[in-house]
Amino acid sequence: MKAFVTGGAGFIGSHLVDTLIKQGHTVTVYDNLSSGNKEFISQHLEHGACRFIKADLLALKKVEKEIAGHDTVFHFAANPHVRLGETHTDLDMNQGVVATYNVLEAMRRHAIKKIVFSSSSVVYGETTELSLPETYGPTLPISLYGAGKLGAEGLISAFCGTFDFQTWIYRFANVVGARGTHGVIVDFIEKLRKNPHELEILGDGKQCKPYLYVSDCVDGILFGFAHVSEKMNLFNLSCDTTTTVTRIAEMVAEEMKLNNVSFNYTGGIRGWKGDVPRFQLDAQKINTLGWKATLTSDEAVRKAIRDVLHANL
Repeated sequence: MKAFVTGGAGFIGSHLVDTLIKQGHTVTVYDNLSSGNKEFISQHLEHGACRFIKADLLALKKVEKEIAGHDTVFHFAANPHVRLGETHTDLDMNQGVVATYNVLEAMRRHAIKKIVFSSSSVVYGETTELSLPETYGPTLPISLYGAGKLGAEGLISAFCGTFDFQTWIYRFANVVGARGTHGVIVDFIEKLRKNPHELEILGDGKQCKPYLYVSDCVDGILFGFAHVSEKMNLFNLSCDTTTTVTRIAEMVAEEMKLNNVSFNYTGGIRGWKGDVPRFQLDAQKINTLGWKATLTSDEAVRKAIRDVLHANL
């Protein structure tokens, strides 16, 4: 396989690149490094195991030029910071919808038919049901990040229907692990390094979500890609347990060997506008095919905390 990986120097994308190269595939990484880190794939660049293009997906002619000759696109480039939508309202429109259109249009012009897309649980929005199957609807996101992901899903679906593309769309739980650069774990560690005696926790700490370890995430992506071949393949990727924000804070304090840390809550049911306070993804669809996360949510969080503390690349 000749794989074109957008966002391949990012958190999840770089782990995907590791696995694709290990499996013997030819890989091109296309990343503008706005949130990625070239160090994450440096070992492959040093040995000539992959090609790296530093460029933006908003440059359609550049995407069209570089995508030529590939047969499968793994589209993982996106704004990773959900909260930025509050202050940069066009960010997810550009990085989510327009960038995805450019990828699809470049694929169409070169007759590349397969696209694997990293979506998110946030497309479901705030629901009355806690365990959400892929068939849940209507999908009404409450963040601009979620709107960008849902818009991208819609474009991909339309290109499949109009131009006979084939897609694998994955709606992730909260993915954590080595190379993580943002999110609650990184936030808590940074805060406690500055002040080991007290920790500000956004919301009431009762926010409860599933956390998926990054290697399980990549394994699930490639498992679905290898085992299903419909035109439209949509999967939730998640473990079947959840972790509260307060429990994450406790584990961070434990791993940093800090005693008697005072937790100070800002209050309210959510950490920020657009935050879905409680949900669980139903991953039974891919589970029945033979894939299941190896780590529980708590185990994934614990391992990710250790990864971040030791800065493993």
